[in-house]
Amino acid sequence: MHTTVEQEQARLSHSLKARHVSMIAIGGIIGAGLFVGSSTAISQVGPAVVVSYGVAGIVILMIMRMLSEMASLMPGAGSFTELVRAGLGDRFGFICGWLYWYFWVVVVAIEAIAGAVILAQWIDLPVWLIGVMLQAGLTGVNLLSARSYGEFEYWFSLMKVLAIVAFIGVAGLWAFGATSPNGPTFATLVNFGGFAPNGWGAVLAGVTTVIFALCGAEIATIAAAESQEPAKTIARITGSVALRILLFYLVSIFLIVSIIPWTDIVPGQSPFAAALAVMSIPYAADIMNGVVLIAVLSCLNSGLYVTSRVLFVLSEKSDAPKALVALNKRKVPVRSTLIGSLFAYAALAASVFSPQVVFSFLVNASGAIMLFIYLLVCFAQIRMRNRVEAEAPERLVIRMWFHPYASYATAAGIGIVLLAMLAKPGSRVELLSSLFMLALAIGLSFLKKRDPKAASGHLA
Repeated sequence: MHTTVEQEQARLSHSLKARHVSMIAIGGIIGAGLFVGSSTAISQVGPAVVVSYGVAGIVILMIMRMLSEMASLMPGAGSFTELVRAGLGDRFGFICGWLYWYFWVVVVAIEAIAGAVILAQWIDLPVWLIGVMLQAGLTGVNLLSARSYGEFEYWFSLMKVLAIVAFIGVAGLWAFGATSPNGPTFATLVNFGGFAPNGWGAVLAGVTTVIFALCGAEIATIAAAESQEPAKTIARITGSVALRILLFYLVSIFLIVSIIPWTDIVPGQSPFAAALAVMSIPYAADIMNGVVLIAVLSCLNSGLYVTSRVLFVLSEKSDAPKALVALNKRKVPVRSTLIGSLFAYAALAASVFSPQVVFSFLVNASGAIMLFIYLLVCFAQIRMRNRVEAEAPERLVIRMWFHPYASYATAAGIGIVLLAMLAKPGSRVELLSSLFMLALAIGLSFLKKRDPKAASGHLA
């Protein structure tokens, strides 16, 4: 009886509704990477950056389909990193979990700084202090309950979606000539050096830049574990991801490069704001600053949620201190939430006192980590699928498309992106720093005593 009570006490809540998880899935990758970061890709590739986004989108879509297949077999896994453990064994669960946790605590610090920089335009306070306040506020939201995180994220994501839909509507009318004084503007796609002015090699190289903007969709599989109907909720995720990639990224970027010459896009400045300015929309810069701030706060909110749940699951598997399993009355892993928040505060401090050394290393070292994790997902799905087909094929409610060829092709695509990063001087440092973190995680995994039962990676 005592064991049963302990298990019940250590179980996360199921307070998230399907609408929360759906909006978390839709909003997971709509961040500053789209609203601001896309400027770098456009300036490097030209109008054909749409193809770069399309290729990267297909890779992410395949990853999400693999995760959906595995999560439907283990709907209560708690974190998608546990799906890697089930497919590849205990050691890979350790490596994947800690790499993913590290990736998100660094993202949390980056987003807190980005949000603070925007707010500093309107609030006369130091950037670091605003960053601490943002961090503290959203940590408080996450400490309340999973439902409070879901509710905040639902509204954050809804505002981002409405902003993009409004942009697509206004930009579409302009591009098709309904509101522009000189008729349709699609000639802009080819009038400034052609559709692919820097060659198709630049289009493929652009994939390495844009794929990171699309990371984050997997958050929905973590949130689904705390929903009321995990299996049904997971089944809906893949379709929404496909719609998101098609509508929010491809259509909006296509309209931007149709309206404004790609040569006029300034890296680091929002191409959305630039397009709105061309269309003479008043207060374009302020509007986009507000939208980017919402996107940043959304990412910060989700980052804090993800780090707490991943650390909670790691502690459940004895890959982190067991004390972190403790939940409060509202089924929130308070200690795991605070640990992730404390690391982010430390990274924030590093951004103030050592921006050129410590903080830049932390950021660079997270650069390619998601690609390593996605590679592990590919291999875990292939192995799990083969095992299930041999033992109980009727359990495959959601199936990866064109298995196993699409899975191998996705892994190969990620491998090509990693090689391209190695070849590009600008991203080589990120890859090498990330390889250092991977080597560190592998080294630490050998220091942990292995449970023979866990090492088998069997399906629950």
